[in-house]
Amino acid sequence: MKAVGREVTIVMVEDDEGHARLIEKNVRRAGVNNEILPFTDGNSALDYILGPDRSGEVSSERYLLILLDLNLPDMSGTDILEKVKNNPHTRRLPVVILTTTDDEREIQRCYDLGANVYITKPVDYENFAHAIRQLGLFFSVMQIS
Repeated sequence: MKAVGREVTIVMVEDDEGHARLIEKNVRRAGVNNEILPFTDGNSALDYILGPDRSGEVSSERYLLILLDLNLPDMSGTDILEKVKNNPHTRRLPVVILTTTDDEREIQRCYDLGANVYITKPVDYENFAHAIRQLGLFFSVMQIS
């Protein structure tokens, strides 16, 4: 997956090690060989995505794809989603929600906040691979504003 000649880095925010391994395996099976940076809590993920100052400037030139679990030890994934999508430097980054919650209201809330894809765990491999490939396509045509 490249975006205008640049590599896309996958940021995986998942506190369950088993799930994280499964997600990574599925990403690889989908033929995606991009670097995956794993984070097990929201704060360290936000430090990376938005920077310790939370300005988001650190990611203004980055191509990131965020795989986000909603149930994290220190904060909810929806909080992270909201912070990423409300930041002018990161709002264009695609976010894939990967969670065990299939509550309709929660799903709608994530889409309202700007999630690109919502996938319920255990991950259906075909849907997951398709979603990742679609987002790769999205990156390749993405215009940087």
